[in-house]
Amino acid sequence: MLIELGHFALILALFVALVQGVVPLIGAHQRRASWMAVAEPAAYVQFLLTAFSFGVLTWAFVISDFSLSLVVQNSHTDKPMLYKVTGVWGNHEGSVLLWVLILAMFGACAAVFGKNLPATLRARVLGVQGMIGVAFLAFVLFTSNPFLRVEFAPLNGQGLNPLLQDPGLAFHPPFLYLGYVGLSMAFSFAVAALLEGRVDAAWGRWVRPWTLAAWLFLTVGIALGSWWAYYELGWGGFWFWDPVENASFMPWLISTALLHSAIVVEKREALKSWTILLAILAFGFSLMGTFIVRSGIITSVHAFANDPERGFFILIILAVFMGGALTLYAARAGAMEAKGVFAVVSRESALVLNNILLAVASFVVFIGTMWPLIAELFFGRKLSVGAPFFEAAFTPFMVALAVALPIGVLLPWKRAKMGKAMAPLWGVLALSVAGGALVWTMQTGRSNLGPVGIALAIWLIAGSAMDLWQRTGRGDLAGKFARLLRLPRADWGRVMAHGGLGITIAGIAGMMAWEVEDIRVARVGDSFEVAGYTISLNDVRREDGPNYSAIMADMTVTKDGREVAHLTPEKRSYPVQQMPTTEADIDNGLLRDIYLVIGDRQTDGGWAVRTYVKPLANWIWAGAIIMALGAVLSLTDRRYRVGAGARRRKGTTVGVPAE
Repeated sequence: MLIELGHFALILALFVALVQGVVPLIGAHQRRASWMAVAEPAAYVQFLLTAFSFGVLTWAFVISDFSLSLVVQNSHTDKPMLYKVTGVWGNHEGSVLLWVLILAMFGACAAVFGKNLPATLRARVLGVQGMIGVAFLAFVLFTSNPFLRVEFAPLNGQGLNPLLQDPGLAFHPPFLYLGYVGLSMAFSFAVAALLEGRVDAAWGRWVRPWTLAAWLFLTVGIALGSWWAYYELGWGGFWFWDPVENASFMPWLISTALLHSAIVVEKREALKSWTILLAILAFGFSLMGTFIVRSGIITSVHAFANDPERGFFILIILAVFMGGALTLYAARAGAMEAKGVFAVVSRESALVLNNILLAVASFVVFIGTMWPLIAELFFGRKLSVGAPFFEAAFTPFMVALAVALPIGVLLPWKRAKMGKAMAPLWGVLALSVAGGALVWTMQTGRSNLGPVGIALAIWLIAGSAMDLWQRTGRGDLAGKFARLLRLPRADWGRVMAHGGLGITIAGIAGMMAWEVEDIRVARVGDSFEVAGYTISLNDVRREDGPNYSAIMADMTVTKDGREVAHLTPEKRSYPVQQMPTTEADIDNGLLRDIYLVIGDRQTDGGWAVRTYVKPLANWIWAGAIIMALGAVLSLTDRRYRVGAGARRRKGTTVGVPAE
């Protein structure tokens, strides 16, 4: 009975979303306050109904209700409780329901925190959000119903994909969906602004926190996925340029551009049309990612489904929302008159350059991801676009962005002099060049990737620190430190995000330039040298886990006669799924990781062993964590919470001319 109630709640949520998507929009058009007022309670009710439905599905997984088809296919009584719960979204149907839940949650949050919005804009934002909810609730109910029963309940289920039975991947999808779906708020604000026919500084201030929250969740989600791939798949890499990885990376790039573009709208009321377009494209790329993952048109180890019917449904959603929004944009973009005028050398121009580099980089990733499909459809050729293309085509844009970033943040608005802006950065530049030169002299016969990456990292980190220091003004040292502590949290957040990017760049450069790899066959009792470390294979034994059996190697790492690490890599076999997995064991360090993988037994009695020494590997994820913390710090800035409302109370016109 509870399962049927969960299904019925989803059906009710569809009707409530339809009311939320139609009535407030008509009310805003006709200026009917009572119709516009329907938006808020509808958003709350839709969220409560969807949350109840998701809770019912979660409970079915927790108690192993094998009368439910989804539980049979994705759970097992021997599975640890964490993976029973995460099995809810470790499949297509459950993950789409999670998507719908997060979508409804953002709509409810907009109703709670949007009290300062003008009535018509608030109604239109919630109305557009409701229409998106209608589309995805229909998708769940008509093509991906998670509440289908089986005719005869089996005694046990088929279990979850062993690759998904990992803490890192357990939390990766929810964060990623929070980012994907969070961009729907920027989309709703953009469409609402086009319907209103006006974008002003207050709109820029309102849209920024929602975009920043989505960017924060995307950053964490991408980092978790990268970290999982690094330690779980046993191949030693952190990014494969897989289509599904790219599907999350493209919205991240566009949302980064949107964040910076919205600043120009807020501060200078310029770049309005461009900002609206970025808000539309950011959510469009999120929908594109959903299509790639679930349609089966592109092969990926991360794909959820290979059902053309579902892919066609998502394609319709993509076409309707993107086509409708872009048509409205074409009709109304001319009305988005920019008020701010700025010189070629100015903060505005630096942010324009930032946007161009990020947008083109995203386009490069998009072309590389979709080109195999295009080549097969139109030219009948099967092609594969791999890491060499992406690294060659994408890297120059990121290098240019890193070079420009510390300069851009120090330029004043409207008009600037490059010499004056560079004055505090000459020391930073000298330090960066010296750091790169030092690394270049220390390495012998290696590529220039390491020195260039370290120089860029120092430039970004020290440049960010200089940005913060410059904001303390003039005066004695004690006074500057006192003012430093009183700087707005958004300033600290921006500096942390830029500095975190520098740390990540250092990690990527170090890992790619100086990694040492060794693949060999070793017998029990053998020792071998890798990059100054002595690796000893002490034993290989069989171990049993809660729902798997494993071949576990006992290995010791020493250096100069001193034990550095004792590692136990495994090769697991899951009998329910009849699937093997590789479990690397890693000795994590500040400056390097030692990464060991045990492979299959060879005919001569030895074991395949892979060893990697990865310099600065953990800096990649440390930088991502610092970027995310910077976003959190910025979101706690008081100006994000009360600024728009304060402007309104001061008498700034934020209303919209009558239609």
